[in-house]
Amino acid sequence: MAKKKRPLEAEAGAGASKAGDVEPRDDLVNGGPRDEPKKRNGKKKRRESAGGGESRESPTVSIAVAGSIIDNTQSYELATRLAGQIARAATIFRIDEVVVFDNKNCPGEDPTERTVDCSDEDESGAAFLIRILRYLETPQYLRKTLFPKRNSLRFVGLLPPLDAPHHLRRHEWAPYREGVTLKARAPNSSQTLVDVGLNKVELCDVVINQALEPGIRVTVVMGAERDLDADLPRQVVSSSKPRDDAGTYWGYKVRYASNLSSVIKECPYEGGYDYAIGTSEHGEIVRSSELIIPASRHFLIAFGGLAGLEESVEEDNSLKGKRVRDLFNRYLNTCPHQGSRTIRTEEAILISLQYFQEPISRALEVGQLN
Repeated sequence: MAKKKRPLEAEAGAGASKAGDVEPRDDLVNGGPRDEPKKRNGKKKRRESAGGGESRESPTVSIAVAGSIIDNTQSYELATRLAGQIARAATIFRIDEVVVFDNKNCPGEDPTERTVDCSDEDESGAAFLIRILRYLETPQYLRKTLFPKRNSLRFVGLLPPLDAPHHLRRHEWAPYREGVTLKARAPNSSQTLVDVGLNKVELCDVVINQALEPGIRVTVVMGAERDLDADLPRQVVSSSKPRDDAGTYWGYKVRYASNLSSVIKECPYEGGYDYAIGTSEHGEIVRSSELIIPASRHFLIAFGGLAGLEESVEEDNSLKGKRVRDLFNRYLNTCPHQGSRTIRTEEAILISLQYFQEPISRALEVGQLN
């Protein structure tokens, strides 16, 4: 973890990556611009829905988490378990985006994009948390292809699975499946072979009607009926389409932000977050049943690190002189009258997401009626 050694150096060799391996790029995993995969030739092309038109964008709920919570753990195993709790909470409450932020004064790139020559011991807490969150969100049959071995992933096997709707078994059929493009060429040069994790006895790989580079994660339309025709071209669609069309939760995306202000400024949604909520023991106390949230399209709920969101504001130069409560539409204490002097961030996330479930559901219903 960041700037401190773990008592695991003797074990480092077992999970170390091979020289030359690199972390999966943003377009390989959920969390980057997967909706615009790179083609072998030509410019990027915006995907369309299976019916040829564009479906209405679904409302989203995002959470922002300080990567510094990882720095307080004593081992990779404990850090991995903490990250696993956050991934489970995000999945249980159908979170669309998890933003992991640092406390840096200048903009920065996603720290997981460094080559694996960089030691895991010098890795920041944010980089570690992002990698575990993306790994767990990825269907099991894609992980070996998309994630090279490294020491920071050695304990992920101890975590309970997310068991999200897009984590399909090999024998299961669904209208959509996640897949990864293969090096093997399809018979037609304008097509690509994709491994969608089906039982190889029934259907080896599927063909998509686009020419894409190998190693890209894509969402493939499989059809409502079980069709094992290997020569039938399938369509690649946006990873948000299963939710937009059928209301099926399709996992969360992971985004890195260098500081708290970047969480809001770099919002990937058009128009930004239209309702942001900060959580703190110093926040306003309102019963969940009495909390009124206006109809909105993109919600953000922010959680601070060991010293809360107040520390993140103090260390962000672009927020000098501002009060933390001024950054959000509401600044709330979701667990008043706590028995413990401290509530850990992973505990606060579970408590808060349950607290906000009904108020946000009411706001979304109003928004859909309007």
